[in-house]
Amino acid sequence: MCHACSVSAAPSRPSVPPFAEPVCILGLGLIGGSLLRVLADTGVRVFGYNRSAGTVEQATAAGYDASSDLDAVLTRAARTDAVVVLATPFTALPTMLDAVAATAPNVLLTDVVSVKEQVAELVATHHPAARYVGGHPMAGTSASGWEATDPALFRDAMWMVTTHDDTPADDWLTIARLARAAGSYVVPAADDAHDRAAAAISHNPHLTAAATAAVGAGESDLALRLAAGSFRDGTRVAGTAPDLQRAMLEANAVALLNTLSATIDRLTAARDALRDTGSVSVLVDAGHRARLAYERIAAAAPEPIVDVRVGEDGWAEELRRQAHLARVWM
Repeated sequence: MCHACSVSAAPSRPSVPPFAEPVCILGLGLIGGSLLRVLADTGVRVFGYNRSAGTVEQATAAGYDASSDLDAVLTRAARTDAVVVLATPFTALPTMLDAVAATAPNVLLTDVVSVKEQVAELVATHHPAARYVGGHPMAGTSASGWEATDPALFRDAMWMVTTHDDTPADDWLTIARLARAAGSYVVPAADDAHDRAAAAISHNPHLTAAATAAVGAGESDLALRLAAGSFRDGTRVAGTAPDLQRAMLEANAVALLNTLSATIDRLTAARDALRDTGSVSVLVDAGHRARLAYERIAAAAPEPIVDVRVGEDGWAEELRRQAHLARVWM
């Protein structure tokens, strides 16, 4: 039976209750390591695994609970009924899921991977009996590894939590509260809607940044010497390690193909208009309006989802509906 949870408006961001469950994080790079740090720093019982002994040494030297023994970590997770967070690159997920299924099959499982439909398919294949609620914090930098971790990384970030009609309410609440414990707002969404949105606002910009960087660098060193704010800001994410970019982008290939096609269509139309009329006003004006819309939403205090009790009839559908109005779960 679900413990129903009321969601209502508040004049200011509500305080976050302590997260009671232990947490096990598999992968201690930028996202997983930052999550380990913020949870530990706020008193959550959290421990982690990383394949690299060097990363584990850095984490333990900083006072955090980490190990490179996956079987021992998962045995501990099973014994303590920890929430297990998959924070490895997408390509490593099959191995991680097989290990979880073998050693800790009954734990609640989530992830922080930037695509959701493909992860859900992997879970269904490698651990079909899993209690799984997907997640994706919209936070990151172009840096990677333990050295880049930051316990403030998730503060006021948006954290998507998978919200389908068959999502168990208690499990959903646990993952939503985990995101809140990290300092984020929760955005309820279906996996396919998330992947389309992520392709448009995250994955497509990686490719356009790569194109901008390659064109600029291909001109001459003079161009790079003259490069200033437009080039710097427009190519920042191109500085992310190529293998990490490829793993992220290629995992969301279907949605990315659609946004990439839309981008190419707009650029082609702008090229043709510039050639035929000497003007690029259509694309520039559309981009300007879109940027102003983004700035308006980003500058406003997040509006809370209202009048929903998680676990009651239609709760997941209503959370998704309000999320499409840019509201968040607090």
